[in-house]
Amino acid sequence: MSSLTAAPPVPRPVRAAVVVWLLAVGAGVAETLVHLALPDPPGPGALVKRALVYAGVVALVLALPSGRNVVRWTLAVLLGVVGTASLVVEPITWLSTGASPVEYLAGAGGAEIAVVVLRTAHLAAVVVALVLMFRPTANAFFRRPT
Repeated sequence: MSSLTAAPPVPRPVRAAVVVWLLAVGAGVAETLVHLALPDPPGPGALVKRALVYAGVVALVLALPSGRNVVRWTLAVLLGVVGTASLVVEPITWLSTGASPVEYLAGAGGAEIAVVVLRTAHLAAVVVALVLMFRPTANAFFRRPT
């Protein structure tokens, strides 16, 4: 008789969180590509840094179905807190100078509008993925012994 037992199925919210995290990464990559068309594009160093960050994030996201709670909390802290802060600090700083979003959008070109849409989609995906990772069935999945 074997002491090995089959791993429990990955709950739907965890599977959905993986998809939504990958959508967030995709939005971030797309935003980086759009920035290349703007007057002040990121340099090679910034592009390498972003590529390494996104590769690390994808590795963590793909490990999420393993059920290791440390993976879930690493994603929550690094992306939910640090990543979100990195996405909102620029717009908040810009708004604090008295800038007008309406005026900006009225004068913005296609690339600038794309950045706003992609950043918004990125932030929304992060929030949705965080919620999914902490749904009751996900909590039970991550509490089980691994």
